[in-house]
Formats: sequence, structure tokens, C-alpha cells
Amino acid sequence: MTSKNPLQASSSREGIPPGEPLSLVSICLDKDTWGILKLFADSTPVVRLQKHLGDYRLDDHESVLEWVGDPAPDICLLDFDGDRRSAAMVAERIHADAPDSAIFAVSSQSQPDLIIQAMRSGCSEYLLKPLDPEQLLNAVARVGGRRREKKESDRGQMSAFIGAKGGCGVTTLVTQLGASLAGYCSRKTLVVDLHPDFGDAALYLGLTKYRYHFFELVENTDRLDADLLQSFVLHHSSGLDLIPAPHGTEPARRTAPGALNHVIEFVRSRYEFILVDLPPGLNDENLDLLRHCDQVNVVTVAEVSALRNVVRQTDYLTRKHIAAERIKVVLNRHQKRALITEAQIEKSIGQKIFWKVPNQYVHVVKTISGGDPTGQVSTSDVAKNLQDWAAAIGKKAGAEEKKKEGRRMLTFWNR
Repeated sequence: MTSKNPLQASSSREGIPPGEPLSLVSICLDKDTWGILKLFADSTPVVRLQKHLGDYRLDDHESVLEWVGDPAPDICLLDFDGDRRSAAMVAERIHADAPDSAIFAVSSQSQPDLIIQAMRSGCSEYLLKPLDPEQLLNAVARVGGRRREKKESDRGQMSAFIGAKGGCGVTTLVTQLGASLAGYCSRKTLVVDLHPDFGDAALYLGLTKYRYHFFELVENTDRLDADLLQSFVLHHSSGLDLIPAPHGTEPARRTAPGALNHVIEFVRSRYEFILVDLPPGLNDENLDLLRHCDQVNVVTVAEVSALRNVVRQTDYLTRKHIAAERIKVVLNRHQKRALITEAQIEKSIGQKIFWKVPNQYVHVVKTISGGDPTGQVSTSDVAKNLQDWAAAIGKKAGAEEKKKEGRRMLTFWNR
């Protein structure tokens, strides 16, 4: 019977967060521990050794990032056996100046008071010598899990808008809702016009002079960084950003597999809200994007043909494994005395209407003509309705509590 190599077992262990390996800096490791760490890093894809520092020297005038590296590593593996006092001081400096770096203490000493001392200096893990690859892997996995949770919590909320048919007012809703999120709610918001040709989002925002469009950005994922992204972004006076569609017709484009998702994920790390204006109809590329959206809004009007398409689209999306609870129906140009009542609409589509936008066609046309979603209709029912929608999804966490606290303080001082 052959014995199992613990490093091989560790590298194949399930539950390790996927993605790029975590960067690791070792500090003052003894020869044996360094050898185990090197073998561990060579045998598993979850960590990447960034550098090895041979002493505890960290001058008072020296930046932590100059010493351990900039950007700071995900993990610092710090040996406490050489000089516990110096090691504790180094841990405190790293913890203070690079709080996102996890610090693992390594030591042959297992006395409880020494473990507590290391933890108080900022270490999140205490690993005993000889270094056990399985314990190290578990510690790395915990850091990776926290990184993934933080990354997911920092990702922007992405909502797609697709019309049940042409002419349902999708672009108008997207641009006005986006302007309300950016201006009224002060949230960093981006609209992406995903029409392959004849997209109108730029026109509706009065941003008609531009050179590049979204599909060109997708074709340049190998060069994608913050500067390249900004060269494609148009800025509206409300604070809303836009990546436009092509000016006119474009030849059919074949994008590399995963390129669209790569761009979307990059954008989500830089905006709080991303609103995607999709053309009517569904294809493989749109479907791939919809799977990554937090919410899919099917925009309809109270017409038989549009409502029939709502049923078709929702049925198709659920069969393609998009959760039904993520699919919302938005009724545009709503009239209380319409020929088809709300009850009839909900019965025909088999679900509740998520949001109703009132019909004020003249005001909306003025908005489109002026290119200012927050100006022409600032006092209209449509604007108030979309501001309510923006507030419902864009209200910052804790904002209401701060208001209540402010009212309590005001009451206190007025006693």
C-alpha cells in the first residue's frame, strides 16, 4: 500500500477558492520551513511566492510596502522563533500599514501565552513547526474565502433590460433610471448600450460625439485596464457614465470565448450599478450575459403582442437555467384606465408586475430631445417614479439609520 503524498492531497483538495493564486511573502523562515513552503508552492496553484525576506529589519522611516512589496501580498508568513520581540513588532507594522494582508505566525513554541501574544500583534493564524502542508492549505483557503467574499461584496450590481418587443421604451427607462441613480442617489453608475447597431442611449443623453463603442472594447480584452476603459466611457452631466453602441451598422463580430464576461466583470469592479440596454430578441451572447446579471428586467407595454412575448421570453430564460426570481416584468406607459387591466396582465404573464412606469409620453419626448433625463421631467410623474425606483435599489446601507440618529440628536438638543 502506497502512502499518500500530503502535498498532492492538499493540491487537489476541494473548497479552495478558484481564481488567481494568493501572493505570499516569507519573513525569516528557517531552512527547513522554507524548504517545505517552497515545495508546497511548487505543488499547488493556490499560492505564489512573491519574495523571501531574511531578517526582521524594518526601519522606522521605511514604508512597509517598500519592504514587503507593493501591492501588499495577500499573506505574510512570519517566523517568530528567531526573535519573538522583533517578529511581533514587524507583525504590528504590517497589520497597521497593510491591513488587507493576512499574517501567519510560524513557530515551534506552542505555549498559549505565546500564541495569544502573536495574535495580539496582528497574526490571524499560528502554525506550528514542522510546517504541516494540510494546515497551511486550510489557512490559505480561509484567506482565499475571505478575499472572494470581499470581492463579491464589492462587485457592482448588474441589471439587464430587454424589451418584450421593439418600441417598449427600454432605452428611455435605462438612461433615466441610470441618471437618477447617479444624480439623485449619488451612486457610481454605468449604462452599457449592447445594441449591435443603431443604439440610441448616447443620443438620449445628448452624447453624440464619440469614436469607440462597447464591442471594440470587447475585442481588446488583452489590453483591458482602467485607462483603456476610461477611453471608451462617455460622461453625462448627471454623473452617469455610458459605453455606447456603434453609430450605425457594423459587420458581424466574432468575439473570443469569455471576452464579454471578462469585460463585464472588470466593469463590475469599478461601478456600483451597471445597467445593460439589450436589443429585443435573444441570442447566445445575450444569454451568456444574462446569466451573470443580478436582475433581468423584461420591459413591456399593455399590448397583446408584447404580453405574449413576455411569456415566451420568461419561459425561454427559465429553460436556460436563469432563476425565475431574477426575472422581473416592468410595465411601461402604464395607464390606470387602460383597455387591459393590471389583473389581466398579471394573469396572462403568470407573475406580478415588478414596477409600473406611468405614461407621460410628451414629457418623455422632451427629455429625449433635450438629452437631459434629470432636467425636462424633473417634476413629472415619470421622474418621480424612476427616482423612487432608483432609491429602492440605490439607497446606501445605513443611510436610514443615520437619518434616524440625526433626528434623535436633534430631538435631544431641542429639549
